[in-house]
Amino acid sequence: MRVFGVDCGTEFTGYGVVEVDDSARTPKLRYLCAGAVKLSKKDSTAVRLAQVYSELIALMQLWQPEMVAIEEVFFSANAKSALKLGQVRGVAMLAAANCGLTVAEYAPLSIKSAVVGYGLAAKEQVQFMVARLLELDEAPKPADAADALAIAICHIHHAQTAEMVRR
Repeated sequence: MRVFGVDCGTEFTGYGVVEVDDSARTPKLRYLCAGAVKLSKKDSTAVRLAQVYSELIALMQLWQPEMVAIEEVFFSANAKSALKLGQVRGVAMLAAANCGLTVAEYAPLSIKSAVVGYGLAAKEQVQFMVARLLELDEAPKPADAADALAIAICHIHHAQTAEMVRR
């Protein structure tokens, strides 16, 4: 299974691709790529959304994932920020749908629990565990890329658990 994780943001939208190698006795996570779409504050919202869309489409076509996993909207006191984030999430979902991919959504607590084992873990703990789980020498940069990898790992863990329950 190959999963494309997306950490939506209004300045940086992180992405990461993780694959499960099932050839060994114990399935192993394999890092394929990670990075971020950097958006300019000078550009209009429409231009930024178009950039996110076009870059995610190109990456999804390049890496050919089976699924896309996205973080659910984090509710905050700032409604304007939540709306802007929702626009980026919508564009990421549209990109996935136009590539024929199913989208899974996970709450921030679920992602942190799946990667760190504690739903209220600090950002640095998530980055550290992503590096450990993927056997990387250091945490992926920027932090948004590490978060996207965490989202992909979360989906893989949930899918593995669901498969075990089905058996």
